[in-house]
Amino acid sequence: MTPLDALYGWLAILALLTVVWIASVRLRDASIVDWFWGPAFLVAAVTYVIRAGTPSARSEVLIVIVAVWALRLAVHIYIRNRGHGEDPRYQVFRAQAGDSFWWVSFFRVFLLQSILAGIISAPLLAAAFADAPLGPLDWLGVAVWIVGFTFEALADLQLRRFRADPATRGTVLRTGLWAWTRHPNYFGEAVLWWGYFLIALGSGGWWTIFAPLLMTFLLVRVSGVALLEKTVVARRPGYAEYIRDVPAFIPRPPGRTGGAVRSAPPTTRTRDPRTGD
Repeated sequence: MTPLDALYGWLAILALLTVVWIASVRLRDASIVDWFWGPAFLVAAVTYVIRAGTPSARSEVLIVIVAVWALRLAVHIYIRNRGHGEDPRYQVFRAQAGDSFWWVSFFRVFLLQSILAGIISAPLLAAAFADAPLGPLDWLGVAVWIVGFTFEALADLQLRRFRADPATRGTVLRTGLWAWTRHPNYFGEAVLWWGYFLIALGSGGWWTIFAPLLMTFLLVRVSGVALLEKTVVARRPGYAEYIRDVPAFIPRPPGRTGGAVRSAPPTTRTRDPRTGD
């Protein structure tokens, strides 16, 4: 494994997102980049495995779990965004850039995401090039990945069903995993990346710890929890109480606040704070 192998992985990601950028210009919808966040890592993982030569048992496991996560996430985001037009975040960028948005978006959105994906894919790189046999840390990593994947997929399913129910419009989702944490999908995403790291660690990839740390930081402080909750209290009745009762990220059994047992919350449920719907 050399820096050139990492470069090839990033170039593969960049090639994919460049094609997506061209499509976004024609469609006038930069938010289609979100569909390809997961597949970008799958492209990188496949590139790393090809560069490593003969596939190992570890690389086969790696490709399977990355593919399952990436394709599920892509389908989920496509279904969630279908028919809603361009995401408001990109509409703001478009208004700020004006007629130059078509090329500015490449640097502000697509190139930036390719760089982040290339950096965060480090555990996949380390695992793909490992030649040691599968060991306890690998299987622990797979187990952690399963926990994270299940948490994320189940949270997304609960949210999709909630949003499809007209009776819940204007309320806050407070059942299922959403009673344990205000962002169970983000928590699951962070956990599965720690699973990837453990698989890399099992073959000596300790140095890739910056990847799950960065992903967790982004989910909590940058593009995830902090960004989405910046204005939601003012827009969503009952969300202040939801913040008081339910932790933002790390799950906690419902009905407890700071160790004190609370009565069960009202049966009203809340809309996804990520979309404001």
